[in-house]
Amino acid sequence: MRLRDRARYAFDNTMSRGTPALIGWLGLASALLIILIASVTVVLTPGDAGHNGHWPGMLWRTLMRAIDPGTVGGDTGSHTFLALMLAVTVGGIFIVSALIGVLTTGLEAKIADLRKGHSKIIERNHTVLLGWSDQVFTVISELVKANQSQRRACVAVLADQDKVDMEEAIRHNVGDLGNTRVVCRRGDPLKPTDMELVSPGTARSIMVITPPAGDADTHVIKVLLSLGARDWEAHRPPVVAAVTNSANLSAARLAGGEGAHVVDADDIGVRLVVQSHRQSGLSTVCTDLLDFSGNEFYLRPEPALTGKTYGEALDAYAEGIAVGLRRADGVVTVNPPMDTVIEADDQVIMLAEDDLLIRLADTPPQVVSDAISTTAPEPAKPARTLLIGWNQRAPKIVSLLDAFAEPGSTLDVAAPRDDPRDQLADPANLTMGFTRCDPTDRAALETLDVGSYQHVVVLSDDAHAPQHADARTLVTLLHLRDMEERIGDPYSIVSEINDEGNREVAQVTQADDFVVSTRLISLLLTQLTENHHLRDVFATLLDPMGSEIYLKPATDYLLPDTPANFATIVEAARRRGQTALGYRRREAFHRPPAYGVVLNPDKAAPLTLSADDRVIVLAEQ
Repeated sequence: MRLRDRARYAFDNTMSRGTPALIGWLGLASALLIILIASVTVVLTPGDAGHNGHWPGMLWRTLMRAIDPGTVGGDTGSHTFLALMLAVTVGGIFIVSALIGVLTTGLEAKIADLRKGHSKIIERNHTVLLGWSDQVFTVISELVKANQSQRRACVAVLADQDKVDMEEAIRHNVGDLGNTRVVCRRGDPLKPTDMELVSPGTARSIMVITPPAGDADTHVIKVLLSLGARDWEAHRPPVVAAVTNSANLSAARLAGGEGAHVVDADDIGVRLVVQSHRQSGLSTVCTDLLDFSGNEFYLRPEPALTGKTYGEALDAYAEGIAVGLRRADGVVTVNPPMDTVIEADDQVIMLAEDDLLIRLADTPPQVVSDAISTTAPEPAKPARTLLIGWNQRAPKIVSLLDAFAEPGSTLDVAAPRDDPRDQLADPANLTMGFTRCDPTDRAALETLDVGSYQHVVVLSDDAHAPQHADARTLVTLLHLRDMEERIGDPYSIVSEINDEGNREVAQVTQADDFVVSTRLISLLLTQLTENHHLRDVFATLLDPMGSEIYLKPATDYLLPDTPANFATIVEAARRRGQTALGYRRREAFHRPPAYGVVLNPDKAAPLTLSADDRVIVLAEQ
């Protein structure tokens, strides 16, 4: 092969490398042009060169003419000197200008590449979100609240979305980010090279976002497998995720390994609907416990309580409420027996607005003993429940309703579908009925004799998009509320809502509770990213075998309309083996944002509850 062909081949290879090669060649050509003309000028026109400081001065003058063509207009000297200056000026127009153009183009390309989010972030102790859905906005909003006391906090989002679009959507839906920086990168969480863009190895925690696609669990499991296969150089940060189908829970936990905390969103949603139907307001209480704007759970060592019982710890704090213990071996007990002894290495599980506000009391608050009710709680009675609508969670809801129902209870289903009873297991405690009915049809609802039921549950219709399903739910709730006012025989109404933004709109229906399970799952996952030790606390609270959150009649604890304080409620609950968390006022059931719920109130402040109010407690039943 001829030398010329080899040289051309080598030149073509370097040019194919893009902007850096172009800059190198043009820079070399520009330098050679300037040095050559300066040297020739010094040799051929020594008089003019001497006037310009010999070779160094001539080199500078030549450089100026190559960069700025207008400079040659002021030149004087011999014809040879002027010709050489014109030559370097013309060469500069073609070569140096091309170099500047390439530099500009390369810079613009680099800026465009940065806007696409293809550069690696260098962060430590940051939170990584893998994937994209509306869940991202809830998670980031809560992380912003959680990071208010930190000087430098970072959230990194990796998703196969345009970086600029993600940033604009976050600014629009979240608003002020406070002390938290949100960094977005475009990439596929399933690809190891893309995963490295958000530096997962130095992250504090990682959350897998459930996509809005129909096969969401498959995507979550794949991401968990990708994380499990990664070679973690130092420590592996905790990973949290949720599956929407309980059947996929075991596979997801196996894919995630020991370091992953996988939540069964389907099961939690079902339990919230059933428990809220039994005690309206539970969803509101759970939201308050899980978000970062109110009270949260904290784990706190308390050496001063070593040797004391859990019952004594209930009135030991001036601010904050003890709700359980975490033993030295990691075992968590919520609302343990009152005679449980607190050991030296135990941590007390506290409910408080902030861990900095938790403090022991110098003296226990005064208890108004005369205000404590000694009336035994009314025994549970068979109830009639109307289930309006049907979705994929309905079979589990029916099964759980049967498990909690008193023998002789009735459950009637009204839905725009065929009778589902043949596909369900025979209930043990319920007598089931079915009516084919369009929930948005007022005439059809009138035929159901809604006034004969104590409880009504309205399910969201999965056959429609979330917003349209919520719109249909609102129409049903308006019909039910209007019918209740006309009948004058109130019944409790609990409804599923897909979008938290529709909840305040739905308050006009005056339903007793709204279960927004998607938001609650997002809040739960966010809590776990901040403190993965709380996983066992929430798992215990959501486990029907142990103590759970109940909203019980205030008359079980206080004499109605009798002045007392919250310390008195704590004592009344302690006598029943329960832990009091707060109360809910009936008059504020439909008043956002708290909807009547007050958690962790001042123990010594005066408090009077009516017979229609509720006390929020941890109890076994």
